[in-house]
Amino acid sequence: MPTVYLETYGCQMNVADSEMVLGLLGKAGYARTLDPALADVILINTCAVRERAVERVRGRASSLARYKANGRHVLLGITGCMAEHLRHEVRQQAPYVDLVVGPDGYRRLPGHIERARLGEPVEDIALDAHETYAGLDALPTLGSGVIGHVAVQRGCDRFCSFCVVPFTRGRERATAPAEVVRQVAALAASGAREVQLLGQTVNSYRFRESGHEVGFADLLRQVAAVDGIERIRFVSPYPLDFTGEVIAAMVELPKVCRHVHLPLQSASDAVLQRMQRGYSFGEYRALVARLRAAMPEIAITTDLLVGFCGESDADFAETLAALGELRFDNAFMFAYSQRRGTPAARHLPDDVPAEAKQQRLAHVIEAQRRITADLYRAQVGRRERVLCESPSHRSAAELLGRTDAFRPVIVAQGAGVAVGRMVDVVIERSGPGTLHARATARELAP
Repeated sequence: MPTVYLETYGCQMNVADSEMVLGLLGKAGYARTLDPALADVILINTCAVRERAVERVRGRASSLARYKANGRHVLLGITGCMAEHLRHEVRQQAPYVDLVVGPDGYRRLPGHIERARLGEPVEDIALDAHETYAGLDALPTLGSGVIGHVAVQRGCDRFCSFCVVPFTRGRERATAPAEVVRQVAALAASGAREVQLLGQTVNSYRFRESGHEVGFADLLRQVAAVDGIERIRFVSPYPLDFTGEVIAAMVELPKVCRHVHLPLQSASDAVLQRMQRGYSFGEYRALVARLRAAMPEIAITTDLLVGFCGESDADFAETLAALGELRFDNAFMFAYSQRRGTPAARHLPDDVPAEAKQQRLAHVIEAQRRITADLYRAQVGRRERVLCESPSHRSAAELLGRTDAFRPVIVAQGAGVAVGRMVDVVIERSGPGTLHARATARELAP
């Protein structure tokens, strides 16, 4: 049986795509290997959102190319957003790459591999306005299959000025609710306890069927009715599309986790306008207040992008002040890097010096680190229910799990404490970004 080795770079959408590719190739007769030295096909599923991610992939592809020189006929492929964004440049810069396949070409991947085996260079980088990946079931890879991912929406219509996603994944198209429910039920039958619903702006989900429109709140209710799934998360909602109906569904449905990843990017209205985000900081702040009023226990995480075109010291100070005011549980923080083809690259000068970008990034990282540490210290002594996801990287005697609020928890293995189980714990201490707990007597069977 031929084997495939796959590495993933980027966001949870890329993780979901990789799981879908593994499921697709599994049906085509490929077995997964975790050792590239044993692989017949090596795939790198890529991200193009940050320049650093692109550079990492270039370096990794060069490193993995050595397996093509070991006397075996090994194929090397670049898939995903980088393949779409850089298009023909991938093979020009890395002629040892056999396949270049964009996000909308995954369905054809088994055939592409066979063509490449015959020595034909393969490029499939066309966007398909009708591709939703319906019928392509994922092979869960996170935490021994405990977490499953379902893409309910492909593409993005927002066209934020700094972002390449609309150009690498195309316009929004939703997966039919019945197909989403089918995939969730299949994940539950395979042992998944949590499902993460994914979309570039997931809460803008709309699907018209039988003369009426199914919105995201309706979809949450349908997914919550699937037996076997204990938790539902969704990533990433767009602030403008966070309706009262969605908040009401979150309150109504116990399976929907009390955690929202809500990208802010900047707290300066001037910067937000240049980013074409469509909301002001005041509107974002009001949404956070509504979420916390409806669910006082909710944890909110965010994305921050510093050093965007024209960002002044005063603009940055507003973002730093917003961290202290809103006190996010955690954040993904980046310095702006210009992406070719975006509105910002075409129309706005990248005029913040690199040194200033790095200084600002260091400031927000340190500020958020302190806030996270404070919030995590406040969890000590609390009782929480944790879904054990995987063995801890620190010790085989420990498991990594997460609370409903997505906070990572390390708990010792023992009676009733195993991957895939929901375990009641008491938080005993906090570390940098991690909680440590002991299991209590009460535990839910799988």
